[in-house]
Amino acid sequence: MHKILVAMFMVLSFASLGDAQVPTSGNIFFGYSYYNSNLAVDRASLNGWEGSLEGKVFPHVGIVADFSGHYGSQDYPVCPVFVPVGGGGGGCATASTSTHQLNVMFGPRISFSAGRWRPFGQGLFGIAHVSSNGFGSDNSFAVALGGGVDYRIVKPVAWRFHLDYMRTQLTLAGFSVSSGSAQNNFRLSTGIVFRF
Repeated sequence: MHKILVAMFMVLSFASLGDAQVPTSGNIFFGYSYYNSNLAVDRASLNGWEGSLEGKVFPHVGIVADFSGHYGSQDYPVCPVFVPVGGGGGGCATASTSTHQLNVMFGPRISFSAGRWRPFGQGLFGIAHVSSNGFGSDNSFAVALGGGVDYRIVKPVAWRFHLDYMRTQLTLAGFSVSSGSAQNNFRLSTGIVFRF
């Protein structure tokens, strides 16, 4: 009986998915992205790119797939594993090393048109991957909450400005890179939008 109920549920679920509205409009965005990161000792400025694809499921609601990569150098703590004889000089130093972070996220976006302007707000969820030369790599759940505005240049082309608050919890070389707490970062992006 249990197997029959599960089978009926699956058939009804697939049937309802078949009736779901398929996106017939949306946009593609690609541009420059600045990432203000607190991965380690001090906040660092990482530069890179962001791209996204949005499909509209309702006139003011879309589903977004968002991809970004940021690159630069980051200062990490380097602490000696031994204490010298006499007890002096055992403090930590910092080492600057190349770092890159990649993010893949998905979620809803709400937007509306006001003349040439199209403001939007979004909530994205996914994964962040960081890799740092000499300190290893790690993956973490990532959340981005933010919004922005598109300015229409000509009918299918617009220019976008947007800001996201991003939260991750990454660990490198066996220690949490921000003292055991989540990283609170900001991403500012701008670039071209093609609407379809």
